[in-house]
Amino acid sequence: MSRPATSATSTAATPAQLWTRARGAVLVIALVLIGGIALATVRSTDSHGALDPRSADPKGSRAVAELLRSHGVTVTLATTLDEATSATGSDSTLLVATPDLLTHTQQSALLGAIRNSGGRTVLVGAGRSSLPILAPTVTSATSIPVENRTPACTLTAATRAGSAELGGERYVTDPAGPADTCYPADGLPTLVRLPGPGTTDTVLIGSPDILHNDRLDQQGNASLALQLLGSRPHLVWYLPSLTDASATADTPDDDTTGNFLALIPSGWLWGTLQLAIAAVLAAIWRARRLGPLVTERLPVALRASEATEGRARLYRKANARDRAASVLRGATRTRLAPLLGVPAQAAHSSDLLLPALSARLPETTADPRTLLFGPAPADDTALIRLADQLDALEREVRTS
Repeated sequence: MSRPATSATSTAATPAQLWTRARGAVLVIALVLIGGIALATVRSTDSHGALDPRSADPKGSRAVAELLRSHGVTVTLATTLDEATSATGSDSTLLVATPDLLTHTQQSALLGAIRNSGGRTVLVGAGRSSLPILAPTVTSATSIPVENRTPACTLTAATRAGSAELGGERYVTDPAGPADTCYPADGLPTLVRLPGPGTTDTVLIGSPDILHNDRLDQQGNASLALQLLGSRPHLVWYLPSLTDASATADTPDDDTTGNFLALIPSGWLWGTLQLAIAAVLAAIWRARRLGPLVTERLPVALRASEATEGRARLYRKANARDRAASVLRGATRTRLAPLLGVPAQAAHSSDLLLPALSARLPETTADPRTLLFGPAPADDTALIRLADQLDALEREVRTS
């Protein structure tokens, strides 16, 4: 009677198992994407960025822009250098937000427009990257936190405003040059006015906090901002951008990479670093979970004859007669050793096994040395003959 065939068992993971393993990570990624899209959708209509006169965010500047308009000052937003320089004149104030984002070529072009305008220029947060060109008589010192500070100067706008929240960049001015230095921090001013030819002047503000929506009502911030930005009937609010065509027409010496990185909030940079560390730790954790190789029970029971036939087919397919002969001879020696009184560890030693076999079978016609320790068979017929002879030798020892 024929035996029913045994079904093959696969050890590969099924689609259901793969989904079970990956669904947690997929769910987290989906939630992050959905949350990001929803947040961007909600904020897209009201958020324009820091110091943007259209933004109602805490770091935006819509409040001060609306106050200026209510006092009769027209506010024009410029996002390119050409728009900013073409709109300036003797009756205008040019506010430059984050001038350090400007390339050297842009700064030089802006300086020429400032000198020819006859108006006021307000540089917010100007540092080492922009001062050498836009205000060459001033250098930047170490920055300091924003705090409530007193004017300690005779500048009319500062004395009228009184205490204000200033800090950030601190400036060192040329002692030989005329300058109004106000709101000092540890001996160095955080607000500087540099008079120019005619009605031209340049104002350096160390930090933008007095222009932010959430700080405008603190101390004398609003009064100081209105007086500095509203001294002329027209205000040009310039927000530098890397999408400006003039930013790409710079010399190779300009640090465009640094300008780009300056646009990225520090929180994103730290978040990226934390994600990289988490990814490395997760990889180490997963690698440690693999552990060493272990033996497992077969998924199905196999008869010894089937395992033997399967191995024989593999040997035949690989044409490994030498390996097959070695296995047959080794198994025969292992079984003969206890029958001949030879220790198991000496079963494969010809010096110990052959003398014991000759003493047990002194009149055998077979050559024990050739059978048990001879060369590999030349063909399949010789291999089959070797197997029969080994079987006959073992049977003869057992019956002797």
